[in-house]
Amino acid sequence: MNRENQKRAPIYEALEKFRKQRVVPFDVPGHKRGRGNPELVELLGEKCVGIDVNSMKPLDNLCHPVSVIRDAEELAADAFHAEHAFLMVGGTTSAVQSMILSVCKRGDKIILPRNVHKSAINALVLCGAIPVYVNPEVNPKLGISLGMEVPCVEQAIKENPDAVAVLVNNPTYYGICSDIRSIVKLAHAHGMKVLADEAHGTHLYFGKNLPVSGMEAGADLAAISMHKSGGSLTQSSILLVNKGVNADYVRQIINLTQTTSASYLLLSSLDISRRNLALRGEESFAKVSEMAEYARNEINNIGGYYAYGKDLINGTSIYDYDVTKLSIYTLGIGLAGIEVYDLLRDEYDIQIEFGDICNILAYISIGDRIQDIERLVGALADIARLYKKDRAGLLSGEYIAPKVIRSPQEAFYAEKRSLPIRETNGCISGEFVMCYPPGIPILAPGEMITDEIIEYIIYAKEKGCSMQGTEDPAVEHLMVLV
Repeated sequence: MNRENQKRAPIYEALEKFRKQRVVPFDVPGHKRGRGNPELVELLGEKCVGIDVNSMKPLDNLCHPVSVIRDAEELAADAFHAEHAFLMVGGTTSAVQSMILSVCKRGDKIILPRNVHKSAINALVLCGAIPVYVNPEVNPKLGISLGMEVPCVEQAIKENPDAVAVLVNNPTYYGICSDIRSIVKLAHAHGMKVLADEAHGTHLYFGKNLPVSGMEAGADLAAISMHKSGGSLTQSSILLVNKGVNADYVRQIINLTQTTSASYLLLSSLDISRRNLALRGEESFAKVSEMAEYARNEINNIGGYYAYGKDLINGTSIYDYDVTKLSIYTLGIGLAGIEVYDLLRDEYDIQIEFGDICNILAYISIGDRIQDIERLVGALADIARLYKKDRAGLLSGEYIAPKVIRSPQEAFYAEKRSLPIRETNGCISGEFVMCYPPGIPILAPGEMITDEIIEYIIYAKEKGCSMQGTEDPAVEHLMVLV
């Protein structure tokens, strides 16, 4: 990485130059630098709405960059040790889908863990690729799915030699990492591409003593959520491409679905955040790791909770662990994760990332302070003291291995009918059902519905999980194949 070059921020610099020119706008957006919408100016500020502009020659065009955006992408590629980088304004959902659509077409097989984000399965709905799931081992206490074990990937490759790619979560939402280096070597030996979903792994490229990044491991493409741990604005992400991938073709795939009216607020935030991480990332993420480890130790001293970390590593299903993830098992105090999540928000004004059936996740990043950590620890101690109860009747388990009957695309577009959820046992789902976050489907189109899945969905609803994916907003009915 050329550190001197990384001091530049081409998009930000071009916007600053543009702002000083006081150009009269006869283009979109229609608010005309905020003059037509004073309430928007009051909310966001004059400087913000003043650079909410459309593509023009001095500012380049994201669909076909030739100047400042191209320069910003080259700097991002250098910072992330990639051959090429694409700035994405449709979130990491767009990056994951573009990554899959770049290597898969209708009828192609892709090997992936079932605990993927919904964006990956949505991509299969779009392109018609066939999933070959490597069902991960589940930690029976924590109720979370673990990483892909190399022998299981090898078995899937042997049984599906015609598969075109392998997708790896690096890391999972909970911080679990697979042996991605070995998976890359194995897949490449059989002529398959490797895709890394690194929505929760931006910091792996800049921090020390953290799990290996996708590009360093040799993955062919990687989707990076800069807005999560990297500090850019929500909805801004990066798609990385390694050697041996046709970047021009990837750009064409991106342009199939990404907006032609890219937000310069998002683009400039990616540009500035990349510069910040390149220049100060190692120092910043050392502090993040230190804060997370401190919080982990303090929470474990409360009693009842289990803030897990590197102690989980077993060299197979948990090859490594991302210590910046503050994942906490809550059933030891007799409360589901979502119940602790609600208490923290409603009673203590603390908003954490998510709560599921067994766990909560507090996202620690470059913007956190030690006093915030102390407040979280204190609130958790208070909750344990005030609300602790017997855990009788609480379910455990976040992952139920599915039985795939039809491809996601075939099932999604098939003729369907609506049934009360309790009457769907044995049917094939025609839609998604998931708690969001984390956005890992409990059911995906084409999968068999079982009594176990039905009970899990009802239990998650009753506990207060935010359910998504169904046509029925109340999630009382499911669309099933006729």
